[in-house]
Amino acid sequence: MSARALASVLWMVLLAPWRLWHRAEAGCSEERRCCPGRDPSCASTGWRMDRVYGTCFCDEACKLTGDCCYDYSQACPALPCIVGEWSHWSGCAEQCKPNLRMRRRYVKQEPKNGGEPCPLLEEKSGCLEYLTYQGQDCGHEHVPAFITTSEYSKERKRRAVSPLWSSDTEEAGYCVEFKTESLSHHCTVENRPYARWMQYLREGYTVCVACQPPAMNTGNRRCSGDGLGADGNKVLRWQAVGNPRCQGTWKKVRQLEQCSCPVVHSFIFT
Repeated sequence: MSARALASVLWMVLLAPWRLWHRAEAGCSEERRCCPGRDPSCASTGWRMDRVYGTCFCDEACKLTGDCCYDYSQACPALPCIVGEWSHWSGCAEQCKPNLRMRRRYVKQEPKNGGEPCPLLEEKSGCLEYLTYQGQDCGHEHVPAFITTSEYSKERKRRAVSPLWSSDTEEAGYCVEFKTESLSHHCTVENRPYARWMQYLREGYTVCVACQPPAMNTGNRRCSGDGLGADGNKVLRWQAVGNPRCQGTWKKVRQLEQCSCPVVHSFIFT
């Protein structure tokens, strides 16, 4: 055997263990693969995360089935869903009657490789507009009292909704305490995200309802359904904005300058 042939044989002998080791280390990086969902063709041969040598996978489902290649986490890092900011709340779907408003946000990056899924992209909330498209005052003739969560007041655009209110009267308001007498079962079973506040309405509880612009009538500066002139024995009616089937009765306890009830028992006239 010539010296050249001998050197070639020795090189192959020395190279064989490296080839075996290199093959054993094959994984997602070697195959340059990262696949969505469950893809049987997205596979390699090497060590798996469960320390078993054989066929391993580089798809998102491998985390659930436990057959990912050893380097899956490094080669295919989990990327969470990224969403943008909420849009401004829309106006009510209809004027001068209880309805819904909504806001949306959009996906800026879809989740990959088992990353955190996207959150809710749309929210709804009860609302009531007090001006027609022609600018006429409306909505104060509604009976019974329409209420919604006090969280709505944070988003209320008073000057935009009721330009009749000046800056001198913009902060005016008052609170009315009521003791609930009855309510429909539709309140307690409500589980839509924008209406879950209705679950906290209970018979026999004292609740606070704030009267704020623009729910105030521009003439008498009162909120419709606030029980003006009613004594503690008069049964008054109320209805939740966002679910007309959530309604009931209550009795007026007293009127205050400010509300002091717990947040879950604090509402506003709409």
